[in-house]
Amino acid sequence: MNFRWMDLIGNVFRGVLMGGADVIPGVSGGTVALIVGIYERLVTAISRIDSISFGHLRKREFAQLFERVDLVLLAPLGIGIAIGIVALGGLMNSLLLAPATRSFTLAAFFGMILASAVLVASIVQSRNTKERITHFLLGLVGVGVALSISLISPNHADELSYGYIFVCGLLAICAMILPGISGAYILLLLGAYEHLTDILKRLPKGDVDMGDLITIAVFGCGCVIGLLSFSRLLQRLLRDHKSVTMSVLVGFMIGALRKIWPFQQDLTPEIEKLKHKQYELYFPEFNSELLFVILIAIGAAATVWALVWFTQKVSDDKPADKPEVKS
Repeated sequence: MNFRWMDLIGNVFRGVLMGGADVIPGVSGGTVALIVGIYERLVTAISRIDSISFGHLRKREFAQLFERVDLVLLAPLGIGIAIGIVALGGLMNSLLLAPATRSFTLAAFFGMILASAVLVASIVQSRNTKERITHFLLGLVGVGVALSISLISPNHADELSYGYIFVCGLLAICAMILPGISGAYILLLLGAYEHLTDILKRLPKGDVDMGDLITIAVFGCGCVIGLLSFSRLLQRLLRDHKSVTMSVLVGFMIGALRKIWPFQQDLTPEIEKLKHKQYELYFPEFNSELLFVILIAIGAAATVWALVWFTQKVSDDKPADKPEVKS
């Protein structure tokens, strides 16, 4: 159980970066974990939360438990992630609510997700024509599923059941260990992003009720159970069926771009809360706003590619940090 206080502080800071990234659709907290050199250590620690670890807990063998699940990493990292999510979640809600910044914010999301889709597509490896056709068809399936979900009328926050919030947490947390896709992206697609960021916006001010706190708790439970349940499955999919998994993900991301089309007309200007608003997509005329939106999308895409370049550089310099985790 030897550790240094600087290690703990450093892990909190790494968590803040990861939490902040996961609030932004198109930026993966897993990518940030790789950049800061803790990806493999993090996934290994999570995978060790199993019956053996619970056995140590039951026997009160706290030293062995502490060592096995790497609490020097997980505990401060978890604190940092929570800080990052709360700090940036409210800001994202405000940017999406204000008419002056909504289009530009969505443009940044659009560019990030499109760049991430291209990145994930580059991972797909087809050895022959049959595999290329298979991967293409799987991508179309992903597009169809994402479009179907995005066409569903969004749920208003007051109508989101705790069961639905639990499922959202279950699915969103899985994005943490998938390259090129973020938890915020999943929440945006499922129609829960505005709801949760609205709570985060009010949380620092203490403007929350018991229902909001229960929502956060239920969402957190979904995240924990999802991470523990699906982490090994996702690792095996990426290890044994990587191209198939990536093909579906590419289609999923492309199909969901409709959800964050930058040009949306506010149909409910009299409503003040983002979670109750309704928007209608439209195609703009060529003007200075369109040009600015395009530039923002390009800049956001370039930022993602810059992160990828830096990630690859770090991976080349530190082979042990490559995300090839044994189950």
